[in-house]
Amino acid sequence: MQDNDAQVIEQALAGNQQAYRILTERHRPSVFHIVYKIVRDRETANDLVQETFMKAFSSLASYRSEYRFSTWLYKIAANCAIDHLRKRRIQVLSLEGQMDRDSSGRTIEVPDYSYHPEHDLVRKEQRFNIEEAIDSLPKKYREVIVYRHKEDKSYEEIADLLGIPIGTVKARIFRARELLKKKLKSI
Repeated sequence: MQDNDAQVIEQALAGNQQAYRILTERHRPSVFHIVYKIVRDRETANDLVQETFMKAFSSLASYRSEYRFSTWLYKIAANCAIDHLRKRRIQVLSLEGQMDRDSSGRTIEVPDYSYHPEHDLVRKEQRFNIEEAIDSLPKKYREVIVYRHKEDKSYEEIADLLGIPIGTVKARIFRARELLKKKLKSI
């Protein structure tokens, strides 16, 4: 049969459409069997058999005759079926939809590796240290920092609120930042 396959392949490569039909009819039952064993659904298996032959015939020129044609074709079939399962599995694990259940009825949970409690703890500790440092500033520096960075006020608004010139606001903010840097470095 291998010799016979080699002759038919040569005819197919020469453009003989009947040769393609012969190869398809000869190997279709075995290809279907391989694919069906993997996907376990007749309709899907039939679709994948068609896909297998399309892939095989489109790359028939790359087939090397020192190997059995059937082995080469069955490898393509198995890869088609496995690729189909991979694509289907990716779609099933959508985080947007409802929680899926596996064959035993248990809910499938997807682990969240993005959450790092130690990062949250470090951020909370930093915020606490900053708050503590701001609270320890003298009142005139604390006021301008709170207005500028917590309440997001402009220099003009701060000057109006405190009844001081804009230049004084800028100087106090600069001085408050310097004091904060020193306090936070020591922590």
